[in-house]
Amino acid sequence: MDGNGRWAASRGLPRVEGHRRGVEAVRRAVRSAIDLGIRYLTIYSFSSENWRRPPTEVADLMGLLKLFVRRDLTDLHRNNVRVRIIGDRIGLPGDIAGLLDEAEARTAGNTGLTLVVAFNYGGRQEILRAVRTLAEAVAEGRLRPAEIDIDAISASLDTQGIPDPDLVIRTSGEQRLSNFLTWQTAYAEYVVAPEFWPDFDHAGFCAALDEYHRRDRRFGGLSGQVA
Repeated sequence: MDGNGRWAASRGLPRVEGHRRGVEAVRRAVRSAIDLGIRYLTIYSFSSENWRRPPTEVADLMGLLKLFVRRDLTDLHRNNVRVRIIGDRIGLPGDIAGLLDEAEARTAGNTGLTLVVAFNYGGRQEILRAVRTLAEAVAEGRLRPAEIDIDAISASLDTQGIPDPDLVIRTSGEQRLSNFLTWQTAYAEYVVAPEFWPDFDHAGFCAALDEYHRRDRRFGGLSGQVA
C-alpha cells in the first residue's frame, strides 16, 4: 500500500492526511475482497523499517492503527472476517500489542475472509526468526538437520497455515518488493498499479485481478502443465 505521503504532497496536505485516506482505501479493499469472494487478503501496514521515520509520523501511524481497530473491528467481526497478525511483537508498546491480540482473539472463530495484517513486519526478519527456531530445535535434539526442508521452514514462519499469495499488488508505480513476504512470494504474480494507495478503489482491484487472470502461471514448468 504505497504512496500515501506522495498523494498528500501532491495536494499540499500533511503526510498524516495521506495516511488517513490510506485507511479509507484499506476499508475499500477489504470490502472488495469480501464482495469478490477472495479468501485471504494481506496488507502491509507497517514494516520493521518504518520505525526509522520521523517520530511524529510514527506516532500518527500508531494513532491511526488504534483508531482503525477501535472503529472497524466490530464491523469486521460482523462480516465474518478473521484477523491474523504477522510480524515481530517483541518490544511493541503494550497498548499496541494489546490491540493486536484483541483483534485476533475476537475474530478467531470467523470463517469468511482472512485479513492478514503485516505489522512490524519484514520478510528477512521473519526468515531469521524461523531459522533461529529451527536451530534451537536442532540444538535441543528435537530435530535433525536432514529433517529441515521447505515444509519445515514454512511451518516456522509467521504465515503458518496461510497459503502463499497468488497475487501481489503494489500501488504508486513502484516496482520493488520492499521486504514483503520474501519467502512466500517466490511464485506470486505481481501487478504494479500506477495510482497512489489512497486512490486505489474497487475498479483498481478488479483491474489487477483481470491482469492476474491473463497470466500463464507455470511454476517453473511448461505452459499447460499446472492446473
